[in-house]
Amino acid sequence: MIPALLHAFSKPTSENFHTLVRSEGVRVWDDKGNEYIDGLGGLWYCQIGHGRPELIDAITEQLQKMSSYHTFAPMGSDVSDAAAERIRSVSPFPDGRVFLCCSGSESIDTAIKLLRKIPILRKQSERQIILRRGRGYHGVNIGGTTMQGISANREGWGELFPNVIEIDPTNIESAASIFAEYGEQIAGVVTEPLQGAGGVFPPPSGYLEGLRRLCNDYGALLVFDEVITGFGRTGNWFASDTYGVKPDIITFAKGVTSGYQPLGGVLLSRTVCDVLESDPDFTFMHGYTYSGHPAASAAAIANINIIEDEGLVQRAEVIGDRLSGGLKALEKDGIFSEVRGVGAIWAAQVTDASTEQGLVIRDKMTEMGVICRAINGALAFCPPLVIEENDIDSIIDTAAKAVEEVTAK
Repeated sequence: MIPALLHAFSKPTSENFHTLVRSEGVRVWDDKGNEYIDGLGGLWYCQIGHGRPELIDAITEQLQKMSSYHTFAPMGSDVSDAAAERIRSVSPFPDGRVFLCCSGSESIDTAIKLLRKIPILRKQSERQIILRRGRGYHGVNIGGTTMQGISANREGWGELFPNVIEIDPTNIESAASIFAEYGEQIAGVVTEPLQGAGGVFPPPSGYLEGLRRLCNDYGALLVFDEVITGFGRTGNWFASDTYGVKPDIITFAKGVTSGYQPLGGVLLSRTVCDVLESDPDFTFMHGYTYSGHPAASAAAIANINIIEDEGLVQRAEVIGDRLSGGLKALEKDGIFSEVRGVGAIWAAQVTDASTEQGLVIRDKMTEMGVICRAINGALAFCPPLVIEENDIDSIIDTAAKAVEEVTAK
């Protein structure tokens, strides 16, 4: 019988799935009793590890108190207000505001709508062009799909929305030439500070600073997609702090709750807030049924408190040093041709490996008890920030063995 569930990013005819049934700490187990080290933190999101009772208790207590309610005017909730304040308190925008939704894809679509709305409110309706960055990943809603710099994710869905131009992911002159040509028509730029799902690529020196300067010079807005990099993953609360470049808008999700509840959102700088607040008759005609959901909001507060109390932001650098050090040792041995990343998110390019061979190596690692992600012949790692050194070493040893076994055939 054909299974009921259509899996994400999969062939509809595939039946080769691992059915996970339990998780604790940095490990998950399948229905056959096999144990795996979670080297990817779920899907780039689990900062505090799996099965934390204090976070589960916070969600349960909130569900017992008030299970759900919307935040459309004139309604709200104390816990959604508190979550927004807690998120703002660790953000680069201490005087900004927070919009809450349910996912990174929704946060990106929200940011894109704001990029189109802000110029209209400024009486600059000609500003409708948005620049996307090659190799970028921005979720799979219609806006995020349009903003994809990964062509395989963008193509084959028919006509997407217009007025989007791609810039080179490494050469800032690509953006400069587009700004020079279109200038007053550009609403903004959307980019990940560190490109994650495209292969874990840190920004070239001066690239983010160049985007900030171009946006300033031409009156456009800069959006950082921090769905993967937010909430401690890069060694700071946000990658904008890691790289010392402040955007106008930040999207977030994943690490805000460590995946215990679906939550995403948009951080708005005071520059953007001033425009939205300038006309008392303006109504923000945007929102989702579950924006500010009480259980998700409670999860965010508890999760941020754990990250802060246990020093997990600082722990990211320790994890990254050990993980990258082991991977770079294998690079010297010729197993990997490049190791790249920042904080506790890294990728290792398998020497001369094709995309298909990378998937085979990923599967071999899974068979050996370590979960990672394969991207264009590279192995990507984003373990929970509570991972211990011995498990990091196991990830590295397993990667080496899997590569050697697959490439030796």
